[in-house]
Amino acid sequence: MVLRSEILVNKNVLPTKEQALPGRETPMALPENHFVFKDTPLLGPFFDDVEFAIFGLGCFWGAERRFWQREGVVSTVVGYAGGFTPNPTYEEVCSGLTGHAEVVLVVFDKAKVSYQDLLNMFWELHNPTQGMRQGNDIGTQYRSVVYATTPEQLDAANKSKAVYQAELNKAGLGEISTEIEQAPTVYFAEAYHQQYLAKNPEGYCGIGGTGVCMPPSLAGN
Repeated sequence: MVLRSEILVNKNVLPTKEQALPGRETPMALPENHFVFKDTPLLGPFFDDVEFAIFGLGCFWGAERRFWQREGVVSTVVGYAGGFTPNPTYEEVCSGLTGHAEVVLVVFDKAKVSYQDLLNMFWELHNPTQGMRQGNDIGTQYRSVVYATTPEQLDAANKSKAVYQAELNKAGLGEISTEIEQAPTVYFAEAYHQQYLAKNPEGYCGIGGTGVCMPPSLAGN
């Protein structure tokens, strides 16, 4: 029997379910309200006309800040998704032995911002061709992902991928490696990660796109 401590971890390769850390049943304790939106409950209840989107585009600190700055976004929560380990810690995710990506759960008012607008932000804010990394951040946790919460989102995400790939091709860039799937369970990250860059304005932000934009016909308002 090979112990997990004996596994030589390649952080560019997702672990198998058998290799993954066991995790725990207890979820992370979170603050009641959003740090930026103050009186807004972090996880609801929300009014009826909101929808949920889940994106992973590298380190979740900078990604979350860009989404909470978008008009129409009601709340944002960072967490871990797409792996095997239940309720992982940040250190466990960083080990490469949970399989999770760092993600942002975005709660948005559909009357003020569309899912297509958020997809446009997603593609333009990072480099979706880099595989298991984002810039200098290397490892499976930094991979590009879109986890759809509805069948309509899944269809829209796949269509937008094809559109953005065509724009990348024009710029001589590579193939999109983004994982697009129906949403798995999102395990929320530790309280100190939530709205981190609002609490630490000079903190690390790894957000950086390719400079390639979506076509003007799909540009958000």
